This record gives sequence, structure tokens and C-alpha cells, in this order.
Amino acid sequence: MTSKPRLLLLTRPECGLCEEFRVELEQAFPGRFEIEEACVDDDAEWARRWGLKIPVLLDSSGALLCATRFDADSLT
Repeated sequence: MTSKPRLLLLTRPECGLCEEFRVELEQAFPGRFEIEEACVDDDAEWARRWGLKIPVLLDSSGALLCATRFDADSLT
């Protein structure tokens, strides 16, 4: 059995845009990805690099897939 590709979604608590992004991601690709969610402020490098651009979706190597608004084309 093959494992699902892993994605990291950087968010902030109570961020409406982040919640909307997650819902859109899950609706566009139901069950296709294993999604880990983390607070961008929990890591100094994340906060420095992505703090003003959340939500941010990264692939398993840390490469940017999309930021601020969900873009389904970035995952195809």
C-alpha cells in the first residue's frame, strides 16, 4: 500500500482565511493527501519567511505550493 503524499499547512489560531483554505483543499482533493497543520509562529524560520503570507501550503520537502489563497492547480 502506498502512503499518501504529505503536506504541511502553516496557519494561525482563529484565522478564518486559514480555515477556508483547509476546507477548499480537502474538498478539492478528498483523502488524497496527509495534511499536517502547524502554527507559523511555532518556528522562528517559518515566522520570518511566511508570517505575513499565511496560510501557506508546503510539500514534504518544504517547497512552497501556494500561499494566502488555495490554488488547486499548484497540486496537480
